[in-house]
Amino acid sequence: MIIGVGIDVAEIDRFAAALERTPHLAQRLFVEGELTLPSGERRGVASLAARFAAKEALAKALGAPTGLRWTDAEVVTEDNGRPLLRVSGTVAARGAELGVRSWHVSLSHDAGVASAVVIAES
Repeated sequence: MIIGVGIDVAEIDRFAAALERTPHLAQRLFVEGELTLPSGERRGVASLAARFAAKEALAKALGAPTGLRWTDAEVVTEDNGRPLLRVSGTVAARGAELGVRSWHVSLSHDAGVASAVVIAES
């Protein structure tokens, strides 16, 4: 059964400007594994914007409660490129409260916009 669905979009240039304007914003929003590729290279801004959109969509799927920490949700990538959500702390607690047993996430970026959809399922 679907517990919640969230969708969000982020304008990539606007997100890039926010990262440039605000020191340490990336460290407040993302865990290290989200900031770097397996090769050790820094992840591109379009990819980060899509991950930010996923975190916003996740919050919406949970009913947008206050007190969720950005770094308690991590977008990880399987070897085949499929994105997955790994939740902990405040996000895991809210998910458990609602009966969420699995997460589904889809990311995209094109034409200057990054988007994400998250489905929380019992």
